Amino acid sequence: MVRHAVGRREDVARLAGVSARTVSNVVNGTVQVSPGTRERVLAAIEQLDYRPSEVGRMLRSGRSGMVALVVPDLDNPYFAELARKLGEEGRRHGYTLMIEQTAGVRERERELLARADTKAVFDGLLVSPLALTDGDLSRASRTQRPVVLLGEEPHPGFDHVQIDNSVAARDAVRHLLDTGRERVVAVGAQRSQASSSSLRLGGFEEAMAGAPRASADVAYVDSFTRRAGAEATRRILRGRTLPDALFCFSDLLALGALRALHDAGVSVPEQVAVVGFDDIEDGRYSTPSLTTVSPDKAAVAGYAMAALVRRIGGDDGEPRGILAPHRLVVRESSGGEP
Repeated sequence: MVRHAVGRREDVARLAGVSARTVSNVVNGTVQVSPGTRERVLAAIEQLDYRPSEVGRMLRSGRSGMVALVVPDLDNPYFAELARKLGEEGRRHGYTLMIEQTAGVRERERELLARADTKAVFDGLLVSPLALTDGDLSRASRTQRPVVLLGEEPHPGFDHVQIDNSVAARDAVRHLLDTGRERVVAVGAQRSQASSSSLRLGGFEEAMAGAPRASADVAYVDSFTRRAGAEATRRILRGRTLPDALFCFSDLLALGALRALHDAGVSVPEQVAVVGFDDIEDGRYSTPSLTTVSPDKAAVAGYAMAALVRRIGGDDGEPRGILAPHRLVVRESSGGEP
């Protein structure tokens, strides 16, 4: 077959013996076209190497085919893994995912959220806020573009996808108590009252309240990082009594704790059990492997993208709160099987 130069829509229509509008209907899938006509148009497209203008399609539909994901930090493996799942879900719905990082800075989060009020290049946003206030979200709830919230900051103006952080934390601590641990320290409380930290602390306290013979303590951190976990654990080890379990509010905190315990010659889990939260891939390969709360990232991504696509498609129903499942994955750091 002789291949012509890249053709125009009119050239395809002439070769296929149809109108230019029929060519558009075949390309965009907006109108049902008979199988025979569709085959002729596709053959002409192949022969002429016709490539529809994406810019033109955007102008006609008012959509770009792109959605934005706003997260604090892709250096955190949890957000990196969630972004990958969201990208897969986006492609399944025909969307390309753009990613913006905020470092948890309120001004940056507000700036990105404000873009939804403008003629932004994306059709909607998935936002995992750390610093936005209720007032910030209230102003943004009147946006012309759809926004779905991820994480622990619900707002009545938006669809919102999260796991039950309090119940998940309670499950993790009850696991430690059920294995005979009696001196449990929560590593991850934050004086800023960040929602994820507060909710996980609430679950910790609820579980410990059901075990009157056990003792509870709290180690504060300034961030959910390996460094913060190691520093908090070193402070704990300088105390009078060695705890027999650490419940860390993130896997990164737990990995830092494992390092500090190793450096101090404390064996895990024989002397101190460690449980994390997030089920990042690093925890599966740490030594010992890390017991952790595993949010269903695939479910979070699926629910969030489906909600955003519904809004982009014109759904103006009441905002929905969607609860994704979680499970406890027991590994070596709390005495599970290798």
